[in-house]
Amino acid sequence: MSLIQAMEESYDVDLVYITERIICLSFPGGSEEHSYSVRLRDVISMLRSKHHQHYLLLNLSERRHDITKLNPKVLDFGWPDHHAPALDKICSICKAMETWLTADPHNVVVLHNKVAPCVLSAAPRSADQALDRFAMKRFYEDKAMPVGQPSQRRYVQYFAGLLSGHIKINNKPLFLHHVIMHGIPNFESKGGCRPFLKIYQAMQPVYTSGIYNVQGDSETSICITIEPGLLLKGDILLKCYHKRYRNPSRDVIFRVQFHTCAVHDLGVVFTKSDLDETFRDDRYPEDGKVEFIFSFGPEKIRGMDHLENGPSVSVDYNTQDPLIRWDSYENFNRRCEDVTEGLEIGSVPGHLASRD
Repeated sequence: MSLIQAMEESYDVDLVYITERIICLSFPGGSEEHSYSVRLRDVISMLRSKHHQHYLLLNLSERRHDITKLNPKVLDFGWPDHHAPALDKICSICKAMETWLTADPHNVVVLHNKVAPCVLSAAPRSADQALDRFAMKRFYEDKAMPVGQPSQRRYVQYFAGLLSGHIKINNKPLFLHHVIMHGIPNFESKGGCRPFLKIYQAMQPVYTSGIYNVQGDSETSICITIEPGLLLKGDILLKCYHKRYRNPSRDVIFRVQFHTCAVHDLGVVFTKSDLDETFRDDRYPEDGKVEFIFSFGPEKIRGMDHLENGPSVSVDYNTQDPLIRWDSYENFNRRCEDVTEGLEIGSVPGHLASRD
């Protein structure tokens, strides 16, 4: 039995040759640290045996000491799980792949840990790549699309649109003034929710709203107003949380990522199917949607008085609560510690290390 077959049957490793020169490597989300480290060494043994020094590993997960130590050529492009990578990061990944693959016909690239949405458009630009492009498109649709988040698919569309010229870049400044939830999700036992917003630019927090308290159903709307308008540029992540009542915890109501270069309308609407995680959350109304209202300046937009919330909506502006202030991405790039120091390449199980 080949090493790859043994890995697949162990269910601890998912190693797929998307094309002869582009490999996707992933591990189950629940893998234990020791199992992960051992299997990683199995994979490295196979890659060295089959491709010698002609493989480049693109690490799309968190940075790890063991990945760097075991591989002579590693490039780190990590981003948080279940999120879309920054648009410039997709460009960097594709450029790295193209540079490496065109440098030597024996070179291969290994995409580690995540199904990168960029693989759809990352093939080298030689004339004989039609079959490779077909294989990558099929892999994306069969493997990545069913498990991906709406924002990940959105960023694939961004990148494909920029490459084809179908998306023209918007360089004008955008100021966010209103975020309107059309349809109130049911996050409390008596209905309603207590939403607050956190907005990130380039994964750095730039805004935290007050905590709203609202009752209602799919016919009710609530408007969170930001005055003066918040200047946004580049990769934007907006998360709306529900702060539980008398419970020091919070739930994500919706999450959405977008890039301002692709925003050309001052009113942008995301339906439930466009919102990460929310698209499969029964607590969110099926016909619910989120509307963003922008302008080209920070000044208050005239004629928007109708968006004001009624007297039944209360707001707590005490955002010093640690639960509200906690920003979940500040330690993402902290390197993980190796818990299996001393494991050598040759110490992998015999039935896996025998041959490829």
